[in-house]
Amino acid sequence: MICDICGQEGAQIRHVTRSYGHGDDLLVIENIPLVSCPHCGESYFTAETLHEIERIKLHRQSFATKRQVSVVEFV
Repeated sequence: MICDICGQEGAQIRHVTRSYGHGDDLLVIENIPLVSCPHCGESYFTAETLHEIERIKLHRQSFATKRQVSVVEFV
């Protein structure tokens, strides 16, 4: 895959987890494809991925399953 930032071949897709919001509005999205380039060190979401994240956030009630999660504050 060619990196959109530096234009070199070798960028790879990694899958990451991101959280959006906080408290009762917290939404965790798992398995998000992230483009990562070993040459320039940049990692980025494609426009298609960003649109899908926004769609998931907008329709979260249709997609989300409730899970308990442990939360720790870094002090």
